[in-house]
Amino acid sequence: MQDVKKTPSFIRDLYRTRFKGQEESRIRVWKVLCERFFQHIVKEDATLLELAAGQCEFINSIKARRKIAVDLNDDTYGFAGPDVEVLIGSTTDLSVIPAGSIDVVFISNFLEHIPKNEIVITIQECYRVLHSGGQLIILQPNIRYCYKDYWMFFDHITPLDDRALCELVGAVGFSITKLIPQFLPYTTKSKLPHSPFLVSIYLLFPILWRFFGAQALLIAER
Repeated sequence: MQDVKKTPSFIRDLYRTRFKGQEESRIRVWKVLCERFFQHIVKEDATLLELAAGQCEFINSIKARRKIAVDLNDDTYGFAGPDVEVLIGSTTDLSVIPAGSIDVVFISNFLEHIPKNEIVITIQECYRVLHSGGQLIILQPNIRYCYKDYWMFFDHITPLDDRALCELVGAVGFSITKLIPQFLPYTTKSKLPHSPFLVSIYLLFPILWRFFGAQALLIAER
């Protein structure tokens, strides 16, 4: 894993600016997402690894026996809850995590930030650390449904859609168990949903996903 002292200051500055003023609302929304949706996938006795955990909204909200957050930004230390282990470094080198030791790997809104060769290595590392039957969960902007706004973020460099994700994880060796091409809106800057109440309603009515969903959700098994 990468040394904390080598963490690029630009990464810290970029994300401090991007999410300024949204911290509390993002936490509330992720709590609802975990309680109403993701907790049905992640067992409470699982060992869970989140890659590019950022401000830890997901990993702090989900229940799991052991929780490990990986991020290049050392600000993650300050966001992680007391039950979260933080590893600072690249997702292309998870060598400190033993092979077959993880039940669930979660990746949200990250792969679009790295070049394709690093995406491949990251997914290969996920395959290595997961045990047989372990799950990979990817929540990812789907270029098919958000192409007009995909480049609104400076650090987006690789466009991906649900079909490319399926091809990638399949080539690495995963078996896809669930694919929702349109799940959540593209960004927290989207019009809907903003509040925990709206998120709850949104999750109850999948028909709404077809109108507002611009992120794909992929679940695969090792």
